Amino acid sequence: MPMAPVNGIELYYESHGEGPAIVFAHQRAGNHLSWWQQVPVFRKDYRCITFDQRGYGASVEPPGGSGTSAFVEDLRQLLDYLGVKRAFLVAHALGGLTCLGFALAHPERTLGLILGNSTGGVGDPTVVEAITELDLLPADDVPRTLAASFVGQHPDRTFLYREIAALNPELNLYIRTASHGSGGPQAADLAKLAVPTMLIVGAESLIHPVGAIRALQRLIPGSRLEIVQGSAHSTYFEQPEAFNRLVGEFFANVLAGKSATPH
Repeated sequence: MPMAPVNGIELYYESHGEGPAIVFAHQRAGNHLSWWQQVPVFRKDYRCITFDQRGYGASVEPPGGSGTSAFVEDLRQLLDYLGVKRAFLVAHALGGLTCLGFALAHPERTLGLILGNSTGGVGDPTVVEAITELDLLPADDVPRTLAASFVGQHPDRTFLYREIAALNPELNLYIRTASHGSGGPQAADLAKLAVPTMLIVGAESLIHPVGAIRALQRLIPGSRLEIVQGSAHSTYFEQPEAFNRLVGEFFANVLAGKSATPH
């Protein structure tokens, strides 16, 4: 089992393929297995790095540990351990805390950033105030994160979604920090972000609705927004073909030196 000694814990990771590196950072209901529909596609041209964030999957953190506040440093040390100087970052939901935080702290090591259904924990009021119904959402991860049409049409993949989430230890419950408060990055922080950035959101997303992602886009200079129909909070899982196409085209344009934002 590949484990990296990272930031005081053992972090589980996998590396597949060769080429420019892509790091995939999972959501609260996921782990490294969440990216099973992305890695086989991108490993042909990229080095795909998946990992279990601390408190998830095989990356166990003792009670009282640093939790989400250590995510950015965890990633930095993981990349150092793997000898990766620069990488593309692909985040879903909770993974946005890791990837946006890393891009802000280490822009020189970030080739490009994709936030999938994630505000990255941004605390600017214009974003926070657009997230209004969290207390009204179902507690169960499936109706909370997957579109009802997807659940009805794909009982097999819905089952797999639950099974992947069930591999996380109960320890991750204490990591469920308030990522929608005012303590995250503000407009002034995002205005300095000089990293090609694309935001992807499901048209039916309840946790991070389209309005919140639009508000975030307005704060990130030159960022691109894509709204994917037929998905809710888990676009990468519900609509992998559309998600992979957007990611692939975006990164190819970055590598070719083309503008990441349509004119």
